[in-house]
Amino acid sequence: MPLLHWLTREQDIQTAIHTPYRLIEEVREFSWGDRDTQNMLIQGDNLDALKALLPYYAGKVKCIFIDPPYNTRSAFEHYDDNLEHTQWLAMMYPRLEMLRSLLSEDGSIWVTIDDNEAHYLKVIMDETFGRKNFVANVVWQKRTSPDARLKLGDANDHILVYAKKDECIELNKLSLTEKQLKNYKNPDNDPKGRWVSSDYSAQGYRPNQMYTITTPAGVQHKPPEGMCWKNIESVFLNLVADNRIWFGKDGKGVPRRKTFLFEHEGVSAWTWWPNDEVGHNQEAKKEINAIFGAEDAFTTPKPERLIQRIIHVASNSNDLVLDSFLGSGTTAAVAHKMGRRYIGIEMGDHAMTHCAPRLRKVIEGEQGGISEAVGWKGGGGFRFYRLGVPVFDENGHVTTGVRFAPLAAHIWFLETGIPYSGQADSPYLGSHEGVGYYLLFNGILGDKRPNGGNILTSKVLSGLPFHDGAKIIFGEGCRLSRERLSSEGITFRQIPYEIKAR
Repeated sequence: MPLLHWLTREQDIQTAIHTPYRLIEEVREFSWGDRDTQNMLIQGDNLDALKALLPYYAGKVKCIFIDPPYNTRSAFEHYDDNLEHTQWLAMMYPRLEMLRSLLSEDGSIWVTIDDNEAHYLKVIMDETFGRKNFVANVVWQKRTSPDARLKLGDANDHILVYAKKDECIELNKLSLTEKQLKNYKNPDNDPKGRWVSSDYSAQGYRPNQMYTITTPAGVQHKPPEGMCWKNIESVFLNLVADNRIWFGKDGKGVPRRKTFLFEHEGVSAWTWWPNDEVGHNQEAKKEINAIFGAEDAFTTPKPERLIQRIIHVASNSNDLVLDSFLGSGTTAAVAHKMGRRYIGIEMGDHAMTHCAPRLRKVIEGEQGGISEAVGWKGGGGFRFYRLGVPVFDENGHVTTGVRFAPLAAHIWFLETGIPYSGQADSPYLGSHEGVGYYLLFNGILGDKRPNGGNILTSKVLSGLPFHDGAKIIFGEGCRLSRERLSSEGITFRQIPYEIKAR
């Protein structure tokens, strides 16, 4: 497969590996609402934040939406979009790698972009997600009229859609629009209700589908030239008996197949998203002005209806949605109103000045955007986090102040490749593929001394929770002989020297 090359490529494809694992620490004064919520708003560099999330959420995110800087060479108030092309690619590549790791097997990622970088983004997403996992390039009509300042005004943005695994992706159908609903009528007072009709002919020639049809009024119809009927004659007669064929009000017309409204399971989304269905830039600006006021509004928001369409197609109730370029908080706000769990990441101060206040208003029942359409009345909550120190310092030692739980999650993920879901209240972390994992660190055994219980001794071993099988024990030291370790089925790994890094 052809690869995209840029000046710092070899360095940039290693960035995700070398990004340190950091702690994620709650700032309770900015959290709001239900304390039991799993919704997260994280302030910090999204590369560091994504790496910090891996031990907990790898393979668990159903829908990722990101609206990264478009690299339009124009300055924005709330972030610097004026990145040189190489820097833009260097910024995107490692983030896409981490996003793929967070995506579930049946999940999808949706990335908005314009023509400045769309085609380059397609190539690096082919590389990071796999060309076979490309789903579609959705075209969103973002303007309502041409920009008179341009020789040829851009009317659309692109939304590149990729699956984690194309064979596993699940996408939902769309409900019928008001315009589509108006097509359903009941001119013959059919007791099954309103219906629409469709052509009963099909392309091609099939001998058993070339019969003559006689209408109730006695008019005979043969298939149009170069075509045949859609079904064999016996199926057609069954449809007539069930009043599913329409011959027109006079009973003389060419047969058409009736489809009833009650049978409709929705329509599959396609790649043309007009602004009358999903909103446009002006609508987005009005929404954001209503929340923050025109003087303090975000410069380039997306309309709530656009994000609603994406979240509806790509996820279901209580699924996890992630946006690592959260901006003004639209994705989190819409996900909240739609009953999804969410993680939003934003680096700048507007994580506090825009995202958190917007989500508080949502919790309090804010009625802008899609609120009325989805029947939103308020409720729920989110927890606000900031990135803390790296788990390991520049010398590879566990950083002073690191608690048991984040180190346990880090070790579990690096050993097993799956996120940690335990309580982290015991030296026994759990078992994976028959192997039991233990961590001796910072007084987990009840000794309040900093190094208490961190050394594997006979006494410590006798007090560990039982696991029937092979065991891997992490600690700062070991006083047991090799023979004893072997007889107990123990592999000892010393902190920090034998903690694997990825």
